Amino acid sequence: MNTKLKLLFATLMITALIFGFIDIYFPLNEYSFERLHIFLFNLCTGGSILLYYTQGRADVSKTVRIFFIGSLVYAFSAFIMWYPLTIFLSVLLFVIVEKVRIQKFALVPVHFIRSDIPVSEKFHQASLLCLSIGLLMASLVILNNEYLKFIVMEKLTLNTFFLGYSFPLSLITLSLVFGMLKKIEGSSSRVIMELCFWTITVGVIIFFGFILFEKFVPQIFVTSALFMAVITVFVLYARFADKIQQKMFLTSGIGFLIVTAITGIVYIFMQMSEGYDVEKSKWLLHMHVFASLYGWNLCGLSVICRFEDFPIRLHSPTVIFIHWLTAVVLAPMGVFFGWFAILAIISYAFITLTLFFSSNKRKVV
Repeated sequence: MNTKLKLLFATLMITALIFGFIDIYFPLNEYSFERLHIFLFNLCTGGSILLYYTQGRADVSKTVRIFFIGSLVYAFSAFIMWYPLTIFLSVLLFVIVEKVRIQKFALVPVHFIRSDIPVSEKFHQASLLCLSIGLLMASLVILNNEYLKFIVMEKLTLNTFFLGYSFPLSLITLSLVFGMLKKIEGSSSRVIMELCFWTITVGVIIFFGFILFEKFVPQIFVTSALFMAVITVFVLYARFADKIQQKMFLTSGIGFLIVTAITGIVYIFMQMSEGYDVEKSKWLLHMHVFASLYGWNLCGLSVICRFEDFPIRLHSPTVIFIHWLTAVVLAPMGVFFGWFAILAIISYAFITLTLFFSSNKRKVV
């Protein structure tokens, strides 16, 4: 990936975090900066990197360029609530993602049930499929909520579905993780890897359904299954993946994913408790979101963008420590205290620029 492209994506990631705090300290009654926060990171940056990585070309194709520009317009049209344009762009972006997916894999995702296909490729295709379905579902929700009014549900909101754009990034990061486990594909561990794939992909879909219908007890069971799957992935990865620099960052990323699973379970229990107070649980929810978005997903995207450059020159443990401090402490605290928000933005900018622009020489450990 060339320097201009890395600078573009790094800038969008940092801008996304800034928008995450604008709603808190400079709110607009009519518009939600939270949407730009989610879109700039997950859809514009993450979606574009996913398509670029899938095509495997040194240059940026016309298809990826159109997706990137379309996703930016999509983000701002959803932000200012120009929904006809948002719906049109949803369909356009859906077609682009499906075009890339079909070129890489096939029209019908039969790879999911084939035992000769590496699990990493299954996660890769699932990531693309999840992105295209997410775009289509979001447009249907806009049609329902703004125009047709066929279904009325408290949780059937645009913001709920927009958060789903982070899931494709989780899946492509898991594809990287399982790609480093190819040497055990032919062993008995293959069954465990397949089980993790189906538990994670199907489990999240089921969990999303339970969120819509506000079924808390089933959510506990599903999140517990997801937690066990993530722990299993961590054990497999720590034990069998080659000890290279990428492994350190992806191991740290899985750690963020574990934190996300734990905070998610605790948050559900808090919702089930008597006298549940949204304000008192806000800190936990924000920790959950920041650990997922700027912890786990950033690890995956940075490894994708620099994969051919590794090893890169940086002190990995120091960068990983600052990353954890930012995502788990500074950013969540920034929701309540302005100075922490400023520190989080500065620290996150340092991490992002370091990961994207450290020279690709022999690393210093």
